[in-house]
Amino acid sequence: MSELPRKPRPQFRNIHVSQILSYRLPIAGVMSILHRISGAGMFLLLPVIVWLFDLSLTSELSYATLMELTDLVLVKLILCGLAWAFIHHFFGGVRHLISDLHLGITKESSPQIATIFMGLSLVVSLLAWLAIFGVL
Repeated sequence: MSELPRKPRPQFRNIHVSQILSYRLPIAGVMSILHRISGAGMFLLLPVIVWLFDLSLTSELSYATLMELTDLVLVKLILCGLAWAFIHHFFGGVRHLISDLHLGITKESSPQIATIFMGLSLVVSLLAWLAIFGVL
């Protein structure tokens, strides 16, 4: 019996970190990853949100404490991050609902819809940040 020539087996090598960091995702992928990050951020900040809500409702003295606390720049930055997370997660969810209706799922329209919703979330986040810092 003659042996058939064997094909060389492919070699799988480890991927270097620079290859991972240099990979460029399409805008729909970026929007999807940010949707997950914003959801995780809201979940992790849930105890802070509940504590702030408790301060706002317990008494007049605790409400005054909350108002003093929100004058701190660090707290305002945390609230800006929370506002971005909520707004981006909301617009990402609306984008997913639209794709569930089988609208905008073609190769051409998916990046356009992702760009529109990314832009909307950034504009609304900017307005929220301006309101948090008292500009609006």
